[in-house]
Amino acid sequence: MAFVITSPCEGEKAGECVDVCPVDCIEEGKDQYYIDPDICIDCGACVVVCPVDAIVDEHEMPPGEEQYLTKAEEFFQNK
Repeated sequence: MAFVITSPCEGEKAGECVDVCPVDCIEEGKDQYYIDPDICIDCGACVVVCPVDAIVDEHEMPPGEEQYLTKAEEFFQNK
């Protein structure tokens, strides 16, 4: 997984990321959006437009946000 949507998206769900994704890899969950790592091409278009700076590279995950990587993995496993 390259990009992860973290806590600032929770409850916000602005959706600009969905509109710019060239491969439609961002899906809406109950409380936030999630990036499908199997479809994402790591273009970074979503990062640039996110109004709440919620999208980060998994290798640059801010401390305390690791749970959002797990949340995304579980979201796509349970689909």
